[in-house]
Amino acid sequence: MANRILIAAAGSLLLLVNASAFAWSGGHFNAYTPRGTYSGGHAMSCGGGSCGHAGGVVGPYGGLATNTGTVTRNAPGQFSNSGTAVGPNGRSVQHDGSTSCAGGTCSHSGDMTGSNGHSASTSGSVTRDGAGQYSSSGTVTAGNGNTYGHSASTSCAWGTCDRSGTVSGSYGGTVNHSGSATRVSSGVVTTGGTTVVHGATVSTGTTVVVGVPPVYVPPPVPVAVVAPVPAVLPPPPPPVVVVPAPVPVTPVVIAPPPVRVAPLPMVVVTAPRPVVVPGHWVGRVWIPTHYA
Repeated sequence: MANRILIAAAGSLLLLVNASAFAWSGGHFNAYTPRGTYSGGHAMSCGGGSCGHAGGVVGPYGGLATNTGTVTRNAPGQFSNSGTAVGPNGRSVQHDGSTSCAGGTCSHSGDMTGSNGHSASTSGSVTRDGAGQYSSSGTVTAGNGNTYGHSASTSCAWGTCDRSGTVSGSYGGTVNHSGSATRVSSGVVTTGGTTVVHGATVSTGTTVVVGVPPVYVPPPVPVAVVAPVPAVLPPPPPPVVVVPAPVPVTPVVIAPPPVRVAPLPMVVVTAPRPVVVPGHWVGRVWIPTHYA
């Protein structure tokens, strides 16, 4: 809801401040964004100090949003506006407001009421600080009492406008945004920027082509991406086991110790004493005494 309120308030402010810039018959535009192409058209008719306008935008998924209304110049520097915006979901918002410009500053106030009965009010001002230099500030108050404050500054030179700003809520949250718009050629404007919410940065960028009939932009031809065939490497060769040549071992011959022949024990042979055999008869033969 807060985003819708801020967008609606910003749209009303730009329309009121630049009412004179919309005093032409109409045109078409294509906006190329990362989310898809948005095609739209708008027309305006002025007479008797009042300008009626109508416009619509078709998103990449076919949703249609429209906005119709009038802007009236009540006196020098005094304007009033009213209208109806209808979103792709069929919900509508009634808006009205007034703007007073003097001394390089335009102050505005307005109200918005949704088809669900919720309402919000806006107020603020835009000041021209110098050639191509602008500053703005204001508040948006929702029906539930929540208040959102916003401030921003814009600097334009050589076909490019740089902007930065802050939106803060009564609950303490803060959103910082910055970006630029550059006129590339006649009817072609590129935009880009960043939005920081709670430390997270979102980058945006668009190209808006204004003043030409809607042109169907075919989607880019899909490029066939051929994934490279994974390289098949042959298995590594088995590790070569190098067996070192056996070191020749010189056999060590240990000579056996010399055989020690123990000397034979000395044997003392004592000759037996001779045995004296006395003489005796052997048969009829007498054997005299002799040694045995």
